[in-house]
Amino acid sequence: MSPDPVGERLDTLLRTATAVLAGAGVPSPGVDAEILLAHAAGRQLGDLRRARVLGEDVPDATRTAYLDLIERRARRVPLQHLTGVAHFGGVELEVGPGVFVPRPETEVMLGLALEALGGLDRPTVVDLCTGSGAVALALALARPDARVGAVELSDEAHGYAVRNVARAGLPVDLRLGRAQDAFGDWAGEVDVVVTNPPYIPPDAVPVDVEVREHDPELALYGGGPDGLQVPLEVGLRAAELLRAGGVLLMEHADVQGGSLPAALAAQGRWAQVEDHRDLAGLPRVTRAVRDTART
Repeated sequence: MSPDPVGERLDTLLRTATAVLAGAGVPSPGVDAEILLAHAAGRQLGDLRRARVLGEDVPDATRTAYLDLIERRARRVPLQHLTGVAHFGGVELEVGPGVFVPRPETEVMLGLALEALGGLDRPTVVDLCTGSGAVALALALARPDARVGAVELSDEAHGYAVRNVARAGLPVDLRLGRAQDAFGDWAGEVDVVVTNPPYIPPDAVPVDVEVREHDPELALYGGGPDGLQVPLEVGLRAAELLRAGGVLLMEHADVQGGSLPAALAAQGRWAQVEDHRDLAGLPRVTRAVRDTART
């Protein structure tokens, strides 16, 4: 990005930055340019947009910091790594290198979980493979009467989750360890299990540059020839945790909309298994109901 005159107008700087990000293939260049300038300036996005309309100039220090952020975003460093925060389900989360950045498509699983919890008094929910704690915290926010548990294997991701639980001030029982072994003290008591486990097949390469180059491999690759080794292990654990009639919600790759439901059904622990599509119309979340005849 070539140097611009000192004291240039905010609008001019944003237009130039947007063009740079668009040329680098960033999916939402205009929005990212605004968010990064608001971050560099320490201002709210709405305030920044008003300043743009009013024709304000950008201070030198802000401009220098901003140009650095734009150059890094053009190299496809995730927006959330640059700002240090992500938003999910009404919760602001600390994120960065070493933890999976929550994606909008996971809102589908959150919605299905809230639907499954509807009508239940003081329900129990467990988030297996919680990462930053996004889903667990969103559920705790939406259902303050719920007992919410969450577990994460990665020390680094667990650290983010610890800080996010503290900053949110929500009562989540957060644990460090394998999802496949977690919450044995809650076995048979859980109403809903949510999980976004690693599921990418070993020979698949994530399309998004930000995912491919910056999300931790531990959160991506599910093992086995089809990427379903970990998801199916997590499914077996969910069956141990859920009460009869309890609900499992598991996110998956769009190519696993047939294979994951079939593999879960073959476990012999589920009375109903069905798949749900995301807002883009792609297979995204499998819903399974714990068989009333527990095995």
